[in-house]
Order: sequence, then C-alpha cells, then structure tokens
Amino acid sequence: MNVQELIIEHIVIGSGAAGFQAALKLHQAGETDLAVITENIKAGTSRNTGSDKQTYYKLSLAGADQDSVRTMAEDLFAGGCVDGDLALCEAALSTRCFFCLADLGVPFPCTEYGEFMGYKTDHDRGRRATSAGPYTSRLMTECLENAVKRRGIRILDGLQVIRLLVREKRLYGILCLDKNNKMEVSYLIIWCRDVILATGGPAGMYHDSVYPMSQLGASGMAFEAGAIGKNLTEWQFGMASLKPRWNVSGTYMQVLPTFISTDAEGKDEKEFLLDHFETPEEMLSLIFLKGYQWPFDVDKMFGGSSLIDLLVYQETILKGRRVYLDFTRNTGGHPIRYDQLAPEAYAYLKQAGALAGTPIERLNQMNRPAIGYYGDHGVDLYQERLEIAVCAQHNNGGISTDFHWETDIHGLFAVGEVCGSHGVTRPGGTALNAGQAGAVRAAEWIRQRKLYDLRQGGWPEKDGNKQREAEHALRGDAYRFIKIPELACGTEALQDLWLKAAKRMSAYGGMIREGGQIQAALYDTRRELTEYLHLVKRPGMNQLPLFYRLRDMLISQMVYLSSMLDYCKSSGGSRGSALYTDGNGRKPDRRLPDLFKCTLDNGSHAGMIQEVICQGTECEIEWRPVRPVPEVDYFFENQWKLYRERIML
Repeated sequence: MNVQELIIEHIVIGSGAAGFQAALKLHQAGETDLAVITENIKAGTSRNTGSDKQTYYKLSLAGADQDSVRTMAEDLFAGGCVDGDLALCEAALSTRCFFCLADLGVPFPCTEYGEFMGYKTDHDRGRRATSAGPYTSRLMTECLENAVKRRGIRILDGLQVIRLLVREKRLYGILCLDKNNKMEVSYLIIWCRDVILATGGPAGMYHDSVYPMSQLGASGMAFEAGAIGKNLTEWQFGMASLKPRWNVSGTYMQVLPTFISTDAEGKDEKEFLLDHFETPEEMLSLIFLKGYQWPFDVDKMFGGSSLIDLLVYQETILKGRRVYLDFTRNTGGHPIRYDQLAPEAYAYLKQAGALAGTPIERLNQMNRPAIGYYGDHGVDLYQERLEIAVCAQHNNGGISTDFHWETDIHGLFAVGEVCGSHGVTRPGGTALNAGQAGAVRAAEWIRQRKLYDLRQGGWPEKDGNKQREAEHALRGDAYRFIKIPELACGTEALQDLWLKAAKRMSAYGGMIREGGQIQAALYDTRRELTEYLHLVKRPGMNQLPLFYRLRDMLISQMVYLSSMLDYCKSSGGSRGSALYTDGNGRKPDRRLPDLFKCTLDNGSHAGMIQEVICQGTECEIEWRPVRPVPEVDYFFENQWKLYRERIML
C-alpha cells in the first residue's frame, strides 16, 4: 500500500459547472495555490444531463420586463423553507454569473440588439428563464473547464475523495483513493486551508433516477465529518426515460404521446391512463401540462397534471408493470379532437402548427432536436417505444451553509446541488444559477479571509503547534480509515447490497412516503451500515472505489431517512414533490389506493427549516426559523463605507 502527502492551499472537489467556477474565481482573485480534485473529469451531472430545454434562471434582461434583485429574492424565498440571505445572494449574483458564462462562450440567445430575452418557467412570475438548449449545463461546464485550463489551474483527475480530515469543527485536509495507480493500492493525503465541496447531490441513493450513471454524490463523508444537513426531505421527482436517462419534459409531453403499460415480460399491453378519465381529451390536456409542470407537485394532484405521475407510479412501483411512451400513434389509435382540449393546449399546438398527425410528427414539427437526442443514444422514436418511470431528479435540500456558502465546519464550503440553498419548491433553472452564485460567494470569502489572516500572521504559521498536532492526529485517523477494507469479512457482493439499498430508497423514501415504511427502511439501512464489514466481501483492489462509495451512500440514506421520519413525526403534510400518506386524508382520485391518501401541508412548515447532524449511526434533528430576506440600507455613502471596512477585514 502506498500513501503520499501533498500540501495545497485551496481544494475544489468536483469538476462540474459549480466546481470549475469556484476554481476560476479563486484564481482570478490571486489564489494560485489550488487544485480541482475529480474522480473523473468527464463524469457528473453538469456534463451529462439536460432536458428538453435546460434552463438558467436569472433577472430579466430584455424588453419592458420590470424586475429587481429584491423581487427575485422574494420569489426564491417564497418557495418555503428558504433562508432569505441565500436567496438575496442568488438573486444579486444572477446577472453577474450569467454574463460571465456568456463571455466565456455559452451561447445564450439574444436579440439583434444584445438583449438576453427570457421565458416563463415553473414557479416563476416573470420571464427570467433562458436556455442554450438541452445541453446548457454541459456547455457551461465545458466553457468553464476551458477557462480553468487556460489559467493553468491544476486538475487532479482519478482521485476519489473518501474522507474529510476534520478536527474540532475545523477542516485540515482530505484523504483520497488514487485510482490512477493500477499496480498497487494508493492513497493521497492533501493538507489544505479550505475545501469547496462541489460533488452534486447524492444521486446514488435512488434506483429510479434520471441522474446520469456517473453522478453518485459524496454527501456521506460530509455528514460523517459533522456537517449539518438541511431540508433533506425535499427532492424533486418526475417522469424520465430509463435508457437513456433523460427528463421527458417540455415538448415530449406537449406532443401528446400515448402512455402504454405491459407486464414485466412485455405482455398484457394496455393504455392504462384511459381508465381514470371521463374523456381522452381530459387526459391529453393534463399530459400537455406535464410539459410545463414536469416535476411531481402535490399541489397539482387533485385534478391537475401531477395525477399523471401518480398513475405511472401506481403502474410501475405498486403493480410491478412497465410503462412506455409511444410516439408512433395517438391515444386509442384515433384522431385527436383538438378543439376539445384545454384552451391552453389547443392554442399552443395551433400556434406551433401541430394540430395533426401522430406524436412523432408533432415532435418533428415542434422540436426536431428532441428526436435527435434519442437517436444519438440508439433509440429511434419513429420505431421504438420509450420506457419511463417516476425518477429522482434533484435534491432541493443538502448541506447547510451560511451566506458565504460555508458549512458549520470552518474551511468547508458547499456549492451546487450538494448545498441545501433551495426550499420546498423553486423556479425551474435556479439550480444552475445557485451553483454559480455559491461558487462566487465561497471564493470571494476565502480570498477575503485569507488576506485578513495574512495581516494577522498568515497560515499555517499562525499557530504552528496546533496545526502540527491536528495533522498528527488526523494522519492517524486517515491510516485507520485506510485499513477498514481489510476488515471486511462478509459474503454479500457490493453491487448486490447497493442494488437492494437503492431500490429500498426509491420504494420508501421517494415520491410516496409512509411513516411506518420509512421507519422500517431506516432500520434496515442503519443495520447494514452498522454491520457493513460483516456483510460485504473483502474488496479487491479494483473494488475499493465501490466499497467506499457504498458506505458513503448508506450514510447518506440513513441521514435522509432520519429526516423524513422526523418530518412525519412533526405532523408534516404533503408538500413539494413528496406525498406523505395520511389515513385521515383524502385521495387525489377515488380509484387510487389508500396509500395515496394525504393531507396537504399548505405552507404550515414553510417558515421553519429542519436541520440534522449525524452522530455515528444516530441523527440529532432540530428545527429553526428561516433567516429572513435581509433589509439592506441602500444609501450609497453608507454602503461604500461598509464596503471599504469589509475589504479591510
């Protein structure tokens, strides 16, 4: 076994859009002793995901649209369980981050006069959304990566960070598994001043997921180090294709595809949605709305578009059947009576020139690249059906931070989806902006504090004895952690345990949640984590990445399930993208099972934030009021004075 050590002042973990922006901003500020650590530079959500029209959310920048930082902050805050200072930062930095991306080459469309026009997205009262197409986040990542490389910033690829080296709530370094060495097991300890965690959401927890296979997350190591989790109950779920993994939002729904289910062997075919609606046009109108209202939303269950999600969930999860979208024929094989659709659907399709033909013909008319995406991935929508399920898509919760995006661990920052800056609901596209804004805030605060420390004697010379003592203790901790795989003595294959745990999370911690089932899932997860070394086989060298990753995933599942169970016990009702079963509630449709009985939360918990801290295999949970949107004195002379004082910290 080979263990090396390095000293690098600033570490960014993750090679997505948020991670590269953080590195770029640090370097631009003069912090050149830094490195981006990545397990695989071509992996992750930013680079490998998208949607029909992937959205970036920002202030309005075109026409006569009236907007302001404060208005946008209030809209973000209105999502419920949102800290107002984070909302204000995300609103304030949205244009700065957007123009940075545009200047780096992201092709956001503008008018011939240079106005960046927008469109209205979900939970948006303006037209703040914009898009560079279905691969917006990929384009962002590629442009930022190129900027990072042009500056010569170190990118250390092939390193899997497996432990944060923390002592007394202060970060001192990281422990990595070096996957580049194929001859022997190798580890790398990097001592650093600070770490910006940009590892994305813990997508690996769920079996039914629209995240790319390469996105797994690393939240478990942050929880294990003592970082506080925030709003972990809040996920987004929505319908997505399984192969390839892709949101079937936007035009894929607006062209009115036919929903078909079969048994597990592909037999017993039927159009199951027709059984739940008075007329095909009523059903088709809700399918159309799923284009705009893609995420499952409990507020849209009762006669709204999210009833479609429930019916697909019932067919796949509860009945064990398979569901497909068929773009080759209309529902029932009959022409659609377009004038009987909801006025919104009829007007849209008429304006698009799509009041005829089959779904694939309408898709070709309205959005030909949407067909091309599946063609590029080996699926011919002219000939083949598309298998779908209701999948985990985005974590609105995550690690808790202050308004500099610093966690409660000094020197540990969280940016992008790993950070819990969102609340119960959010306007579509805010995730991309939040990652960029958080990266800028973290980098600027690191630089500002560094300058202050230099004036006070520098780092780590400020307290050399304490630094050496901490490193000695943490080096011992790292070596003990490295030895853990050698203690594994079970019989279960790592991949089998992963599959079982992920399926359990999708079934009991997904879109539909029932208190007793969550408790049972938490018990099983905690047992697997406690008995981990007695369950899994001793890993070979090539299995070490999965050994550490599975352990990290089980920690995340334990913390998330603990949060969900606490929410149930706190009399939390259904909200956002999660239906909590309530035997005394009502069903969205009388023909649905009692599992779907629920009571809407109706904002009763919107002013409170649930926070959780991991203590071994137990979790401590507290609720606190949201931090309000700050009331700022905008008198210029006062702010100029405060600014001068602040930069002289």
